[in-house]
Amino acid sequence: MKKPKEFNRHCPFCNKHTSHKVSIAKKRTKGSAHPMSAGSKIRTMLRGRWRGMGNLGKYSKPPKPKMVGKKLSKKTDFRYTCKGCGKSHVQSEGIRAKKVELV
Repeated sequence: MKKPKEFNRHCPFCNKHTSHKVSIAKKRTKGSAHPMSAGSKIRTMLRGRWRGMGNLGKYSKPPKPKMVGKKLSKKTDFRYTCKGCGKSHVQSEGIRAKKVELV
């Protein structure tokens, strides 16, 4: 997927169409991207804090079948920086692409 380095786009801060510079956001690790996700809360619970009583109900059940295989493409994460006010905003929704190139 090829995308221009800058193009006109609506700026929510200026509330008008201005030239925007496009940059790709750096991918973060799973722990830093969602530090308070359900999985990390359970990890801290099982580590010893907030242990409580009982087996939380899930350990008495048989394991669920896991989805295997890795997805071949990642969703794009573009940041748009307005040339007028200098503020940046993110795209609302990513598009799946194997390779992203700014031209």
